Amino acid sequence: MSYVDDQFYADLVQAFTDWQRVELEVSDLQIREQCRMLLEREARLLDQGRFKDWLELYAERCVVWVPGAEEAGDPRREVTVFFDDRRRLEDRIYRLGTGKAWSQVPPSRTVRLVTNVEAFRTPERTVIMVRSNLLIGEFRAGETRQLAAWCGHRLRRRQVGWEIEAKQINLVDRDQPLRNPSILL
Repeated sequence: MSYVDDQFYADLVQAFTDWQRVELEVSDLQIREQCRMLLEREARLLDQGRFKDWLELYAERCVVWVPGAEEAGDPRREVTVFFDDRRRLEDRIYRLGTGKAWSQVPPSRTVRLVTNVEAFRTPERTVIMVRSNLLIGEFRAGETRQLAAWCGHRLRRRQVGWEIEAKQINLVDRDQPLRNPSILL
């Protein structure tokens, strides 16, 4: 049975609703620094094509979500660029490893810039929401392009550090032809 059930979706939608409020901002510099370092590590691993190492940053029950709407709502009822749970992420990583994933032949060379990292408290003491800005520069097949987005991450405290339960990538140009969004992970 799939763990992405109605309760999972309800929790996800709730977590990504009305969380960026000033009164919820985390002022603890150590926590903010840990969040920044995790997001920068995630970007580096993706840029280096170390996808298995990247997935180790994620919880067993996780999603990467790229909404197609300006205001992300319920991914069951709205268009998404993609909505991948852990199994889909593992499938994507496997395909990339074969060298025959058409969307990455030849493979992209990328640089991700993560900035403006802000952390927000949640009702759960071990869960935090993080907002950041993302700029991806990509070179592939003789062409260069840039993608800009703001990201929301839902993090849960591990024994040591944090793990990513959900990542939402809100593309600035989500309503335009995206031409191979496979680099977004």
